[in-house]
Amino acid sequence: MTEGSMSPADPFSPAVSHLAALDPDWKCLIARVGRCGLKPRPEREPYEALVRAVAYQQLHARAAESILARFLALYPDGSFPLPEYLLATDVSLLRACGFSTAKAITLRGIAEGALSGIVPSRDAAQAMTDEELIHTLVTLRGIGRWTVEMFLIHTLGRPDVLPVQDFGVREGWRVLKHLPRQPLPAELSRIGQAWSPYRSVATWYLWQAAELFKRSKVA
Repeated sequence: MTEGSMSPADPFSPAVSHLAALDPDWKCLIARVGRCGLKPRPEREPYEALVRAVAYQQLHARAAESILARFLALYPDGSFPLPEYLLATDVSLLRACGFSTAKAITLRGIAEGALSGIVPSRDAAQAMTDEELIHTLVTLRGIGRWTVEMFLIHTLGRPDVLPVQDFGVREGWRVLKHLPRQPLPAELSRIGQAWSPYRSVATWYLWQAAELFKRSKVA
């Protein structure tokens, strides 16, 4: 049985209400940030979503988007390449787009996984639980739990994912609670139980908290 996905009609109101009711800090953050801006792309095949997620690993969004634009320009009409086309692309060309050698090898592994069935189709992925997908996809070289969690949140729209190793999420909690240090992943996992079953939305708001704090330090 699959875990629930966010409702397309009004996906965030119950989550926002749940979080805002937890304490004044959450209520204040939500009031400051406004409506949740998560926009899952469930129409994307897992193969494409994972390739895109690799581009974002350890990079600012703008840098990742530039790399992806150069990558897509390698193929006819800038369309997303089939796994066969990616495998036929020389690693030097992927490096020229901005991918590191390690990431280029990871991309090839994702393409091979899509052809072998390790990377499931969209329909198959929808029928799998979060942990089933994590357990399956982390067997791919260069794909860790964080990358799969980004896929669960941003592609499948799974509502209760908390990437406890994510720097921005841990920093967001530190900022929200005015703490001297970020929580350890195990601590955040325990704390985040109160946000269930809406931990994906909580994650997004904590990202915003971290970004707001970063901007305030620059201003």
